[in-house]
Amino acid sequence: MGLWAAGLVGVLVVLDQLTKVFALQYLKPVGNITIFPHVLDLTFVENRGVAFGLFSGQRWFILFVTAVICIGLIWYWKSLPQKKAYKPLRISLLLILGGAISNILDRLFRGYVVDYLEVTFIDWPVFNLADIFVVVGTILMAIMVLFVLKDET
Repeated sequence: MGLWAAGLVGVLVVLDQLTKVFALQYLKPVGNITIFPHVLDLTFVENRGVAFGLFSGQRWFILFVTAVICIGLIWYWKSLPQKKAYKPLRISLLLILGGAISNILDRLFRGYVVDYLEVTFIDWPVFNLADIFVVVGTILMAIMVLFVLKDET
């Protein structure tokens, strides 16, 4: 993995961790702050599972699976052709990797993932910036694989 790629992952991790420090210092004591009524709240949650609370309390299993996924992402990133057409796919993998690593750090050092963003106009779990990186990266990857890139045979 090149320096630019490692740098991008590092920036994503730092951005996410800074927002989580803010949530721990200022949001945890109050629990909830409404930003836009009926649209967006900041709500402190200690997430001990994964999406939708699945595998709650399975910290080491989640860490293991996430580490395997990270290794797979790095392997896939390295296996891609060095062509300009693959750059969006590479960026998508780095977004997913940055989000995954940041949430791994939470699980390792806190025992839970800090979640704080809550959309209130729908019934949706509270999430964080790392989750956004993973979702955006996954959507971009799906678009690239399904609709843009073609097999080179």
